[in-house]
Amino acid sequence: MSLIEDYKKHTEERAKLGVPPLPLTAQQTAELVELLKQDPIPEEEYLLDLLKNHVNPGVDDAAYVKAAFLNDIVQGKAQSKAISPVEAVRILGMMLGGYNVGPLVDALKHSDAEIAQAAADELKHTILVYDAFNDVKELMDQGNEYAKQVIESWANAEWFLNREPLPEEMKLTVFKVPGETNTDDLSPASEAFTRSDIPLHAQSMLVNRMDNPLETIKKLKERGNDLAYVGDVVGTGSSRKSGINSVQWWFGHDIPGVPNKRTGGVVIGSIIAPIFFNTAEDSGCLPIEAPVDALETGDEIVVKPYEGKILKNGEVVSEFTLKPNTLPDEMRAGGRIPLIIGKGLTNKAREALGLGHSDVFTKPEQPADSGKGYTLAQKMVGKACGMEGVRPGMYVEPVVTTVGSQDTTGPMTRDEIKELAALSFGADLVLQTFCHTAAYPKPADVELQHTLPPFWTSRGGVILKPGDGVIHSWLNRMILPDTVGTGGDSHTRFPIGISFPAGSGLVAFAAVTGMMPLNMPESVLVKFKGEMQPGITLRDLVNAIPYQAIKEGLLTVEKKGKKNVFAGRILEIEGLEDLKVEQAFELSDASAERSAAACTVKLNKEPVIEYLRSNIKLLEKMIEQGYEDKRTLQRRIDKMKAWLENPTLMERDEDAEYAAVIEIDLNEITEPIVACPNDPDDVATLSEVLADEKRPKNIDEVFVGSCMTNIGLFRALGEVLKGEGPVDTRLWVTPPTKMDQKELIEEGYYAIFGQAGARTEIPGCSLCMGNQARVRDNSVVFSTSTRNFDNRMGKGAQVYLGSSELAAVCALLGRIPSKEEYLEIVNKKITDDKKDQVYKYLNFDQIPEEILDEMMD
Repeated sequence: MSLIEDYKKHTEERAKLGVPPLPLTAQQTAELVELLKQDPIPEEEYLLDLLKNHVNPGVDDAAYVKAAFLNDIVQGKAQSKAISPVEAVRILGMMLGGYNVGPLVDALKHSDAEIAQAAADELKHTILVYDAFNDVKELMDQGNEYAKQVIESWANAEWFLNREPLPEEMKLTVFKVPGETNTDDLSPASEAFTRSDIPLHAQSMLVNRMDNPLETIKKLKERGNDLAYVGDVVGTGSSRKSGINSVQWWFGHDIPGVPNKRTGGVVIGSIIAPIFFNTAEDSGCLPIEAPVDALETGDEIVVKPYEGKILKNGEVVSEFTLKPNTLPDEMRAGGRIPLIIGKGLTNKAREALGLGHSDVFTKPEQPADSGKGYTLAQKMVGKACGMEGVRPGMYVEPVVTTVGSQDTTGPMTRDEIKELAALSFGADLVLQTFCHTAAYPKPADVELQHTLPPFWTSRGGVILKPGDGVIHSWLNRMILPDTVGTGGDSHTRFPIGISFPAGSGLVAFAAVTGMMPLNMPESVLVKFKGEMQPGITLRDLVNAIPYQAIKEGLLTVEKKGKKNVFAGRILEIEGLEDLKVEQAFELSDASAERSAAACTVKLNKEPVIEYLRSNIKLLEKMIEQGYEDKRTLQRRIDKMKAWLENPTLMERDEDAEYAAVIEIDLNEITEPIVACPNDPDDVATLSEVLADEKRPKNIDEVFVGSCMTNIGLFRALGEVLKGEGPVDTRLWVTPPTKMDQKELIEEGYYAIFGQAGARTEIPGCSLCMGNQARVRDNSVVFSTSTRNFDNRMGKGAQVYLGSSELAAVCALLGRIPSKEEYLEIVNKKITDDKKDQVYKYLNFDQIPEEILDEMMD
C-alpha cells in the first residue's frame, strides 16, 4: 500500500475510536516528501495538509525530515509544485523551534529578498531558538537587515504582543464535577500506557467517575460556548500533566501545526491542587480558584478575570482574585513556560541592542520583607537562587539540581522535550526509570523501554532498567543535601533537600534549562516531641499529621467547603532528627497526600553522612556495571564527596514564621493510626475503626510495597509472618529495589513469604498505581501504598493505608485487629533485641564487592 492508502486507512480506524490519526513517523514523512516531489502530485491538497498539520514539531525525528525537505526547497536543491520557496519558509515557521531554526536563519542570507523577508517574519514569532540567537546576532552585526529586524522584533516582544490577550470577559458553559476530582478520574492509571496519545487517553476521562461524561460534554458544546471545567476540589493526586492534557482536549482548542494537542481551556475550583494549578498555567489553561457552590452543569456564565467576578443570569455569584498577577501574561503567551522562554529571549535581544529592560510584561508581585528569619525550606530555595532566603509569595527561579521522570510520565516528558527543541539537559542530573510498567508491560511499554533510553542518555541523562525498582528509592540516593529538585511523579519528595513535583511539561523545562519557576509557598511546621511508644511505627506518625490537623480544625475530610492547611504549602517536619534518611522519606513522601507543595525534614548530619557514603559506592558500582550517563554519575559522585569534606546542613532561624504550627506528642500515640477507605485524609486509630459500624473490618487482600517502604519494613513483615504458615488473605509483596529483593532472599525472608502464600512481584510500583495487576473487584484491602482513591487499586476496592507491621497482622488475622491484639503480636514477634537487625538499611559502602556485584546484576 502507498502512504496515502495506509494513512487514510489508519485515519478511518482511529475515527472509529473518536480520535484523529497519529502524527506521521520519520519514515512516513520521508515517503510524503517523495510524493510531494512528483509531477503531478497525487492528491496534492491532502498531502500538503499532512505536511503542515500532521508532523510533530521541535526535534522530533519526523520534524528533521520535514525541515530538511523544506530547506532544500528554500535553497533551490529540491522542488515541489505544491510548495514555493516562500511557502516553504512559512511552513518552517509553524514548527515552533528546533530543526526549523537553522534553515530559517540561513534563509535570512538568501539572495531573494522575498524569501529573506519571509524568514525574518517567521523568526520574529519563534522563541525556541537557544544558541541560534548568536547566529542571528552575528548576521545583524555583519549588516544583514533581516537579522536586524528579527533582533528588534524580539527586543520589542512582538512575539508576545501579536498574540491575543486574555479577554476582559468570557462567556462559558459550566461542566461541573461535584466533590473532589482527583487526577485518577481525569487520567485513569489503568490507561496510563496511552498517556502520550493525548486524544486517545482523553477518551477515558471521568468514565470511572460518572455516567456518560463525554456525551454530556459534547452536548454542552452544541450550545456554542466554550466550556469551563468546574469542581469543589480539582486535581488532587498524580498524573497531573495527563489530567490537564485530557481537560484541554475536551475544553481547549487546536494548535496550528501541532498535531493531537490542544491549548486553552478554563478550570474553576473552590480548591485547585497546587501542582495541577501550576501545570494548567504551564499548558495555557486558565486556572481560577473561586467558590463554585452556585454553579451547576449547564449554567451559562460570564467570567470577568480582571474584575474577579463570575456572573450567572446577570448577577455576581462568585468572586475571586486572579493569582498570580502574571497569569494574564501567561495565558497570552500560551502558558507559563513559553512566557519564561520568550521573556528571556526579549531580554537577550534588548541587551544585544543596548536597551534597558522591557516594560511590556507584568512584573511578579513580590512581598514586603518581614524582617523575620527564614524557615529551612526558605533557606534551601534561597540558596538555589543565590540568596540568603526567600519569602512566601516571592516569584523566583531556583536552580534545579536533580530531576526525576518515571515511565508513565516519561513519554509525555520526552514529547515536551522535543517541543522545547532541546538536544541536551541543563540540569545537573536527570533520571528516568521504568518502575511503573516493569511487572506487566503492555506492547507500548515494551517499545518505550527500548526507545526512551537512547533519547535520554544522548542528552546526558541517567537511565535505569526495568526491574531495578521504584524511582524514588533510586533518586533519593542521587540527591545532594540542601538542594532543590523536581520530578514528574507527585511523590518526588526529597528526604534531604527539597523537591517541588510538577507536571511533565515543567519537568521537561527544568531538565532542559536547569531551573524552574516558583511562587514560593508558605510553610506549615509540624513538631514532634516526646518518645515513640512500643509498637508504633513511622507510618503511624505519617497518619498522625492529618489526625492532629483534624483535631485542631485545620483539616476536614468533607470535600465541599474543604479545609486543608497543608494544601499548596510546604510541610516542614522537626523533632525526629536522628531518623535514618530512608525513614525520613516515609514522612516527606506522604506530604503528597496532604496536597503539600513540598516537604523538608530536619535531620542531624550523621545519618546524612552515612547515607551519602553509601550512595557514592552505589553510583560508582553503577558506572562499573555500564549504567549511563557515566559522566553525569561521576559528576554527582564528585559533588557528594565535596559535601562530605565539609558536611554542614542548613537550619531554620528561631524567629521564622509559619502559616501554622502543629505539635504532636509521641507519648500520646499509643496505637496505630490508619487512613480509611477511600481517602488519605480520613484517618482513625484502630479503636476508632472498630467502633465505627460503617468501616469494613474483614480484610481480603494485603499489599506490602510502594515507595513508602524500605528493606526494614519487609523484614518486619517477615518476622510477624514467621512460623505462622499460609495466611487466609491474598498477600502481595513487592520490594522497592532489586538490591532489597536480593538481600531479602539472602536473609531467608522470601522463604517466609513463600510459606505464607504471598505473591511476590518484580521490584517496582506493582499494585500502588493500579495500572498493572489489580486487587479483586469490591475487595477490602490493607495496603502500605501511598494513596487510596476510589478504583485506584481495583474497581470498587475499599483500601486502608498503614504500616507494614499492621499489614502483617491483618494478613494473619484476615481482619483489622484490636489495639491489644496488634501490640501483643508485634511486640512478641519483633522484640527489642531484634529491632536493630530488622530495621537495618543497606549501606553499600559496607557490603563486600562480590555481594554488591550480585545485588546489582
